[in-house]
Amino acid sequence: MQWEAVIGLEIHAQLSTHSKIFSGSATTFGAEPNTQASLVDLGMPGTLPVLNEQAVRMAVKFGLAIDAELGRSNVFARKNYFYPDLPKGYQTSQMDHPVVGRGHLDITLEDGTVKRIGITRAHLEEDAGKSLHEDFHGMSGIDLNRAGTPLLEIVSEPDIRSAKEAVAYVKAIHALVRYLGICDGNMAEGSLRCDCNVSVRPKGQAAFGTRAEIKNVNSFRFIEKAINHEIQRQIELIEDGGKVVQETRLYDPNKDETRSMRGKEEANDYRYFPCPDLLPVVLEDSFIEQVRSELPELPTEKCARFQSQYGLSAYDASVLSASRELAEYFEQVQQACGDAKLAANWVMGELSSLLNEQGIDIEQSPVSAAQLGGLILRIKDNTISGKIAKDVFRFLAAGEGESADAIIEQKGLKQVTDSGAIEAMLKEVLDANAAQVEQYRASDEAKRGKLFGFFVGQAMKASKGKANPGQVNELLKQLLEG
Repeated sequence: MQWEAVIGLEIHAQLSTHSKIFSGSATTFGAEPNTQASLVDLGMPGTLPVLNEQAVRMAVKFGLAIDAELGRSNVFARKNYFYPDLPKGYQTSQMDHPVVGRGHLDITLEDGTVKRIGITRAHLEEDAGKSLHEDFHGMSGIDLNRAGTPLLEIVSEPDIRSAKEAVAYVKAIHALVRYLGICDGNMAEGSLRCDCNVSVRPKGQAAFGTRAEIKNVNSFRFIEKAINHEIQRQIELIEDGGKVVQETRLYDPNKDETRSMRGKEEANDYRYFPCPDLLPVVLEDSFIEQVRSELPELPTEKCARFQSQYGLSAYDASVLSASRELAEYFEQVQQACGDAKLAANWVMGELSSLLNEQGIDIEQSPVSAAQLGGLILRIKDNTISGKIAKDVFRFLAAGEGESADAIIEQKGLKQVTDSGAIEAMLKEVLDANAAQVEQYRASDEAKRGKLFGFFVGQAMKASKGKANPGQVNELLKQLLEG
């Protein structure tokens, strides 16, 4: 039987506010346990929540970016459940009237096709605390620093049909919230977490199968692996005569498997009811328009502009617009050197390799955009060859000079472009390899190609890579044919 996966994702994006959603406590990551939890966060009797306006502003900004309906009057509710890291006994969230309603996001798949993923809603809520098990023998510790941290939960429609589509969607959300400046997207620190709802059904069947939810997956790679494993588990279970049960599961990356955590609750299990301490949030037109005026150029818009303005391919444009910081770096390099294609090649090639080697982001690049632009200028005016430019780039990355010009001068790397000097050097190379010259002149076209490459290699070696490659090829051909 042919099976089809049906996947819906719930992404929790931690909003980049300085304080929590209902209190003035800080949200800094990595603080000592329980040093950032106020009486409001602890749920002490008599305390009252005060809504953080910036969290609402950020949610509206997201809603506008995905062309969503906005909840002009949105309501906070209490989601009741017991857990040790939830001191109030309930989580303040939104249920029937979220701040962001139906919207959509377009994703680009590996084959270049564009698919539209529906977004059901995005609602504001507070995070819970964290249970710590590692440092306590036979006990658990509770850290409430995270309790009350503002989250935007983004719920997709079940429009995703494979693990790769799911990763493309999460990457698109990740890029979008970073572009908007509403979330830092740091998955290692839990700033962006994903719950994956996975079910399977026979191809052609309209009804959905029973879904399992994989909780709190925090990397693109683990999202893909967890979903693929869960799809395979469900197919094998059904084909062996079993039934999928609705439940919450955890993904274990060490064993590459999902395991049961608990039976999946329905919404009515949480006994949602409107929070009596918080009034409905009314979004006025003037507020929405003010937020709209603050929207930056979005990833899809930037990608389209890079293609039309700079003549980049769809692939290059999508890579360079994947993050706001990378896009800004590329444009600064392009402005410095005036060559978009060369700038794109260097940013996606040497620079990306360097960042991967050092395990750093573009913001920590040891080579500035101005330095890289200056280096590309020296390639364009034939001061150095592309091969020497790679050496200069490494010197820049090591901090051995303030600019490409300074390094070229210090290291004596200027390219030889004097045709007379190059011709004299080539004659010496040919004299030293007289047998190969005779062989070249007596050979057919196919054999000549290999020998020509040999002569070019000897010439570049003799010039220590400084001879202009174009001139070497042209003059060498003349001398060999002469």
